[in-house]
Amino acid sequence: MITSIRTNLTLLIGTTKGAFLICGGNDRSGWAIQGPYCDGWPINHVVGDPETGTLWAGGGGEWHGAGIWCSEDGGTNWKVTRLTKGKMDDWAANDPHFAKMIGWTSEPLPFTDTFAQIWSLGYAHGTLYAGTKPASLLASENGGKDWERIRALTDHPSAGSWNPGGAGLVLHTIVSDPGNPKKLWVGISAAGVFATEDGGETWERRNRLSNAEAGSHHDHPAAPRDGDIDHCIPNMMRLLSGNTRGGRLWWRRRSKGMPTVNALLPEAVVCFAGTTGSGRHAC
Repeated sequence: MITSIRTNLTLLIGTTKGAFLICGGNDRSGWAIQGPYCDGWPINHVVGDPETGTLWAGGGGEWHGAGIWCSEDGGTNWKVTRLTKGKMDDWAANDPHFAKMIGWTSEPLPFTDTFAQIWSLGYAHGTLYAGTKPASLLASENGGKDWERIRALTDHPSAGSWNPGGAGLVLHTIVSDPGNPKKLWVGISAAGVFATEDGGETWERRNRLSNAEAGSHHDHPAAPRDGDIDHCIPNMMRLLSGNTRGGRLWWRRRSKGMPTVNALLPEAVVCFAGTTGSGRHAC
């Protein structure tokens, strides 16, 4: 959700039929739906820069390959940067008529066929990030025109043990620190939370429940200690893990009821994790 350059409020929505914008007033009235955009591509995530009105939509799939769409005029016009190939490319390469019809060229794509979709996006401190399926993290310093893979995460020592969740092995969440451009957290299903404090040069896996510890005068592992403020958030019939130390200290709790969040605290990381009959869980 961002402040629109044309209205007071804009909801950014990704669907299997493209991206949509729902625009209205700050009083939640006068809603109007715009779209679909992105030529009907499956879109998993849409983000925007409220200062410039630039929007980015990430998605793709088996047919299109992976790509990121960009609009620099608040959603009126869109242009795609394709990153990997799909079945469409194989068809076009063998059918000149089809290639001409869709405007296809044989120009190589930067990541060939190494991932199938863009699953998540994040924009902070002038850098656009993209999470992929299978899980990897990309970064662009020029608004999504050119991309580089964050190799330190891809080559993390634990990478060989990453297992896919219900939607596959996806990097589904990107969280930045508004006060420090070198800090970033990502969530990978089902490998957990990874954090960097040096701009992506090194990554630490921060989903170890074994380092939970209790605060003084309180027996809950998420109790306040050392000046921190901790909090619990119940999640309906699910396992909830969370902490307020950048992912270094985790706690968990089972509870009924919908999630409730009163405030976002500095250094707070919350992970809603689905459980199975065996008790396994994953961020």
